[in-house]
Amino acid sequence: MILVCGSISEPVTELVCARLEAEGLGYRVLSPNASTGSTAQSTLHAQWSNGDFHHGYFSGPDWRLDVTDLTGVYFRPLQAPAASLPGLPAAAAQALQARRMAALGAIVDTLPCPVVNPVIAGMSNSSKPHQAMLIRACGFPVPATLITNDPAAALAFAAEHDDDVIYKSISGVRSIVRRFGSRQAERLPLLRHGPAQFQQRIRGADIRVHVVADRTFATRIETPSIDYRYAAGDGQPIVMRPTELPCEVERRCIALTKQLGLLFAGIDLKETRDGEYFCFEANPSPGFLFFERATGQPISTALAHLLAGKSRL
Repeated sequence: MILVCGSISEPVTELVCARLEAEGLGYRVLSPNASTGSTAQSTLHAQWSNGDFHHGYFSGPDWRLDVTDLTGVYFRPLQAPAASLPGLPAAAAQALQARRMAALGAIVDTLPCPVVNPVIAGMSNSSKPHQAMLIRACGFPVPATLITNDPAAALAFAAEHDDDVIYKSISGVRSIVRRFGSRQAERLPLLRHGPAQFQQRIRGADIRVHVVADRTFATRIETPSIDYRYAAGDGQPIVMRPTELPCEVERRCIALTKQLGLLFAGIDLKETRDGEYFCFEANPSPGFLFFERATGQPISTALAHLLAGKSRL
C-alpha cells in the first residue's frame, strides 16, 4: 500500500493519485493541513524504543495503515494555509500545525520503505550555496557566483562579467530569476537589508532533468526568457521537447540525486554551445506536471512504480 501525504487539490499530488489509480495501485491520502475536517479525521502514531523505531501507523476516517504495510510514501506537504481550529486562537492553531508537521516528518524520515522524498534530504535546497558545493562535488560546473549585501561588490561582479549577470534568491523560497541591469543597479541600496545571489549568466539551452531512482527524463527548453518558468507570463515563446543526455551527464544527475539523499529530483541544467553542462540546482519536490504534459514523458508512471516497489519499466 502507498501513502500519499499532501493535498489532493494540489495539481501535482492529484496527478500522482490519478496515476496510482490508473496503474491499479492501492493508496491512501493523508492531508497534513490543519483544518476542521482533516485534523479530526486523521491520526499519526509512532513509537521509538532505545532510539530505534518500534512501530507506527497512519489512519483516516475509515482506514488504518501500519508502516510495515507500506511499499512507498509520496511526501509533498506544500505550505499550508493558515491553520484554523474551532475554539483556538490563530497562534495556537499554528503551533499545533507545526507540531503536526514535525511529527509527520519524524515518522516519514524513519520509514523502511522508499520515501519520495525524506524531509531531511530536501533541506539542501534551503541553502543554494550549500547545494552548489554538493553539485560541484558530483562533477558539474556551476556559474561564477557572488553572495553579498554590499552594493559596490555587486557592481564590481557585474563589471567583471561584462554586465551579463543574473540575480536570484539564496534560499529555497521560490523567486523569479532576472537579468541584472540598470534598473536593478538603481535599487542596489536596498541590498543592505539582506544579501542576494548574483551569478554569471550562462548562455545556452535550458534542460530540466527529472530523476526517478536510476531513471532520467530530460526536457530541452528553448525560450528567450531568462527564467523559462515565467516565459508565458512574460509574453515569450517557449518550446519543450524530450531530449537525450550524454551518458556522463546522466550519470552525474543520478549521482547528485543520491548524494542529496533523494529518490526523485528535478535538476536544472544549461547546455552551452560548446556542449558543456552547467548545473544550477536540484529541486527535492519538483512540480513535474508541467513537463509531463508538454512532452508526454512517463514521469508519473515511473514514480508510481517506484512507490509500489516494482522493477524498472
